[in-house]
Amino acid sequence: MADTSTRTLRLLSLLQTHRYWPGTELADRLGVSPRTLRRDVERLRELGYPVQANRGVDGGYQLAPGAALPPLMIDDEEAVALVIGLQTAAHGGVAGVAEPSIRALAKVVQVLPPRLRKRVDALRAMTVPATFDAAATGPDPTVLTALAAACRDTERLRFGYTAAGGRSADRHTEPHRLVSLGRRWYLVAYDLHRHDWRSFRVDRLTEPRGDGSRFRPRELPAADAAAFVRAAVENVPRPYRIEAIVQTSAERVRARIGRWCTAEEIDAGSCRVRMTADSLEWPIMGLGSLDADFAVVEPAELRERLRALGERFGRV
Repeated sequence: MADTSTRTLRLLSLLQTHRYWPGTELADRLGVSPRTLRRDVERLRELGYPVQANRGVDGGYQLAPGAALPPLMIDDEEAVALVIGLQTAAHGGVAGVAEPSIRALAKVVQVLPPRLRKRVDALRAMTVPATFDAAATGPDPTVLTALAAACRDTERLRFGYTAAGGRSADRHTEPHRLVSLGRRWYLVAYDLHRHDWRSFRVDRLTEPRGDGSRFRPRELPAADAAAFVRAAVENVPRPYRIEAIVQTSAERVRARIGRWCTAEEIDAGSCRVRMTADSLEWPIMGLGSLDADFAVVEPAELRERLRALGERFGRV
């Protein structure tokens, strides 16, 4: 059996991974008797960790928000700064940072005292993020936090969802993972009404709420959640097919626009760029970001939109 200090840290780690642990299951995971488990819980309480206990046949434990943050962590001012920083990072453009920021945020919010939550909400309400088009492209971090917590706790989740065609419906799901792809977030979950896996755009999702029931995770029919979302996104039909001749190298186009286009080299100084899109705004932004001359081959609507923009800018 592990020594007491190591076992106590293991208990704390388990309590932080689920919203609620049945006592028998928690004791089995630690390899101890229910009596020893109760002693270990009391030791955590003495250290300041707010562990709640429910008695009876279905009794168990959960780590709850407390009157103060647990010791050996951070003080109140640092906690507020940490939450705001994580929320900002969730909107940021640094590769690999947004998703871990959401996971960390879910852990911090779980034990954040109510008085600090009020300060965080007030600061968020009075602060305008300086990220590009954050309001239009980034979902509310509180929604992301709720989704991340449900994924972590393996808790069934209900929410309203508006499909691409505009139809709204309530969904009941078993959430699996959050995926950040491009400038959008997706929830990968098993849809209990349709009996199949789905990916949901988080910006189309409203009022996520756990129903209090836990589930045994199912096997995802893909290598990972990111691969599942990519396959779903790539199979969505898009009304616009864009082709343009750009006076720069294919390598530079790939570096600036990335996987959202294909760039075929014509010669050392030009290439043929193709992409599909559900609107013309993204191709205009992508081609404009290359800072190079280009000629649109198709569609005609894109040429007309660019001419109109040129005339408007020319009047400035």
